Amino acid sequence: MSFPERVLMNAKQEVQSSDPLAPRSSWEGSLDLVYRREGQQTQISHCYHQAPFNLQRPFYPEGPQVCHTVALHTAGGVVGGDRLSIQIALQPQTHVLLTTAAASKIYRSNGQEARQSINFQIQADAMLEWLPLETILFDQADYRQDLHIDLEPGAIYSGWEITRLGRSARGEKFLSGSWRSNTEIWQQQQPLWIDRQRLSGGTEQWHSPHGLAAQPVVASFVWVGEAVDLSQVSAARLLWQTNPENLGDIGVTRLQLGLLCRYRGFSSQAARQWFIQVWNLMRLARLGRRACLPRVWPI
Repeated sequence: MSFPERVLMNAKQEVQSSDPLAPRSSWEGSLDLVYRREGQQTQISHCYHQAPFNLQRPFYPEGPQVCHTVALHTAGGVVGGDRLSIQIALQPQTHVLLTTAAASKIYRSNGQEARQSINFQIQADAMLEWLPLETILFDQADYRQDLHIDLEPGAIYSGWEITRLGRSARGEKFLSGSWRSNTEIWQQQQPLWIDRQRLSGGTEQWHSPHGLAAQPVVASFVWVGEAVDLSQVSAARLLWQTNPENLGDIGVTRLQLGLLCRYRGFSSQAARQWFIQVWNLMRLARLGRRACLPRVWPI
């Protein structure tokens, strides 16, 4: 298929996706990557992707040690029945920053659940930074994501999940549908952090102080694999308190081997900006290296 034909096909899918109930066969997409260290450089040694996933060419704005990789979802959005799978393996002493080129859109359900399964295997002394742009759930969406991470000794995982429930710019609220997010991080068959979140759309959940409290954005940032000082917990809280756009509720917790930050508020950008600051804090403490923002992110 020629490049113009691919562009036309993706444009057609984008139009169809604007009406999630329009006829469209579901995707069974997959992305499978293996990284290895060659000399001082982290390289992709194995790459397989099946539509709608694709991959940009890796780049190295921080030098050869850190491989920046951008995953693409070319279908324009996720609809009921889609089954997406991401498998990433990091061999020893590799360092990967993996992100996405655009926000993920989860359209209202056609009666079926959309599901994404992610598995990360991070071997000894390797580091994975999983920093996708936000996920936007349309009202009536039915979506589940399962994230499983296996860490070997000395490995570090740093990642966030930023979810907007309803298209706030259009005045939409998440009043029906279902969102589930299950995250498990294990090391040597021992759980380091297990987090299960579930929200059924509805007026009570939307307004309840124990639910969304009428705030459409929920987000988590986690750094796992090593002990964290209480001073770093205090510093993460202070970064939020001194932020001029600190509208919303936050929490910072020291884990058994890591740090957890939570956000509930109105702005996915505010959540991401705070997470970037905490990410920078932890990077400096661990690596002596400042956070390097991927070039595909919006300013």
